[in-house]
Amino acid sequence: MRIRARRAAEGHEGYGSHEGRAAHEGPGSAGGAGSGTRPRRAAGRLRGWGGVSAMAVACAVTAAVVLLPLAHATPDTGGPAVRKPASMAVAPAAPWSLTDTCQDPEASLRPSDVDGAAIARIKAAGKLVAGVDQNSFRWGYRNQTAEGSRLDGFDIDLVKAIARDILGDENAVIYRAIPTSQRIPALQEGRVDIVVRTMTINCKRLEDVAFSTAYFEAGQQVLAPKGSAITGYDTSLKDKRICFAAGSTAEAALKSQSYGSVPVTVANQLDCLVRLQLGEVDGIITDNALAAGQAAQDPSVQLVGSPFTREFYGVAMNKDASDLVRRVNKVLENYRAGGNDSPWMKAYLKHLQPVLPGVSAPPAPKYRDG
Repeated sequence: MRIRARRAAEGHEGYGSHEGRAAHEGPGSAGGAGSGTRPRRAAGRLRGWGGVSAMAVACAVTAAVVLLPLAHATPDTGGPAVRKPASMAVAPAAPWSLTDTCQDPEASLRPSDVDGAAIARIKAAGKLVAGVDQNSFRWGYRNQTAEGSRLDGFDIDLVKAIARDILGDENAVIYRAIPTSQRIPALQEGRVDIVVRTMTINCKRLEDVAFSTAYFEAGQQVLAPKGSAITGYDTSLKDKRICFAAGSTAEAALKSQSYGSVPVTVANQLDCLVRLQLGEVDGIITDNALAAGQAAQDPSVQLVGSPFTREFYGVAMNKDASDLVRRVNKVLENYRAGGNDSPWMKAYLKHLQPVLPGVSAPPAPKYRDG
């Protein structure tokens, strides 16, 4: 009851969780101790929280709730930088790639602006329904401004570009917050038109949904408290409680090779950060692009080891919406165009460069026929 009352008072909508709002507030709070932190000390480290009521929410059990629309986004105003993650240039293939049944999963349908059934349905509705995150700092998160809480981030800017192209209005969007495990069901059940939520393209997911060309490259990496004995995705994980989101590529990696770790599964990836802050887990495995933002929020944690996969984010859509896939790929062609003056690079510099420096260009698109 306390969760619902607090969210209603603040105008927040979406999924309730154990997350503790560590990403909703953006940067600005002081850090604290790492693994083993007691709840009393952890309370002071959770961003945007205060007093006993904050800890009550932080310790709440994840509640099952329905998809709800979110507010529109406004620009972010910067944040702290963190140490650049290790290069992904030599990262090996994902450990589950040996069981992949497709070749070149990042190859998508060639771009086109021809309307089909999916585009016609979106135009008739007058709104693009987008499945997004509201908990991933710099990607899709609640940005606290003087005007209130607004949805913001790199993924949100891409949603706006798609809406602007299809409907002529970047604000003609209904945002629906969905947990990691609900990204595919939301598309299959028609609850959303697209999912733009740091979703990795892989062969297994291509059995259920369609993807655009890649719009960002990332890799799985370990996030741990400073001073932790964990050194990366290796034998140092033995007997350690390692957190990951259900339905994520981190889950698949640990199923393939756990190194004797104890798995802790949550609905939303940000829940792992709060569990780490509360001393309930010893480490997190997630995309380093997401983890870099979390390390920027909490100076007591850091990325360790090197990325152990190379992964590409894509816009996910229903498998039957081939016209929408082609249209999104057309948007991405324009979004990448212009080098340092491209909309893609401007979005990167605005949202991601402070926490994930060193990216010089978007991944090159790959196409297939049929």
